[in-house]
Amino acid sequence: MSEITILLLYLVAAIAFGASRLPKLAERARPLFLLACVFVATGISIHSNILYGSILNDDGFNLPLGNIVSMIGLELALIGLIAALEPTLRGISAGLLLLGAFAAIATSFESLPATLHTIEWQVRAHVLIALMSYGLLTVGAIVAIYATLQERRLQAGQLSTMSSLFAPLETTEKLLFGITAAGTAGLALAISSGLMFVDNLFAQHLAHKAVFSILALVVFGTLLAGRFIAGWRGARAVKLYLGGFLLLCLAYFGVRVVLEQLLNRSWG
Repeated sequence: MSEITILLLYLVAAIAFGASRLPKLAERARPLFLLACVFVATGISIHSNILYGSILNDDGFNLPLGNIVSMIGLELALIGLIAALEPTLRGISAGLLLLGAFAAIATSFESLPATLHTIEWQVRAHVLIALMSYGLLTVGAIVAIYATLQERRLQAGQLSTMSSLFAPLETTEKLLFGITAAGTAGLALAISSGLMFVDNLFAQHLAHKAVFSILALVVFGTLLAGRFIAGWRGARAVKLYLGGFLLLCLAYFGVRVVLEQLLNRSWG
């Protein structure tokens, strides 16, 4: 029932954020924005509490796929709220909240248990940092796709009332690179903590995961360097970002599927 409450709170907030960008509702933009912020903040509070109780329960460290998807939904909501502080980004905030709303209900899904027992706090911290970083970079991938659609609309000259929901492309790209910087820092910390605290990477069949994660880190690092040194933007930046994200998907989901479904082994 709580998951449905979160879903509704995020959906109402998304509608309010989107409506605040429509020219015919310009006079009501501020009340709509404040209403959306209240609903998002309430949803995030409930969502965080449920997710905390679901992951850190009496049985151990519980991380089925449903909890991971829900964590990404929480990050979508958080970034949506932060992005909405810039009025022109409230359209994309609405989109992020719509996705976050449906990801939030994944906490209630029945799935195969993935509980980690008797692991040290350092390893738990590593796992949480890694998942939060993956989630943040997943949000970045969504923003990158949004930027691509936005650029194509501009090139095609497709202007309408709904165009007001789209922020200037430069503003969207700033959001993307902000997410990239934060996600890359988190990924670097996750990789470092994994190498320090996770014993016997090869014995636990985690070597491929580490390699793909490091390759993704190199790609994201290259993208950030290109942005600050050479001013990379547009299609080049988006393609490079999505390439790094694909490596990250292979590092986590690809290795996990192969180990659990094909080899019947723990993903670590």
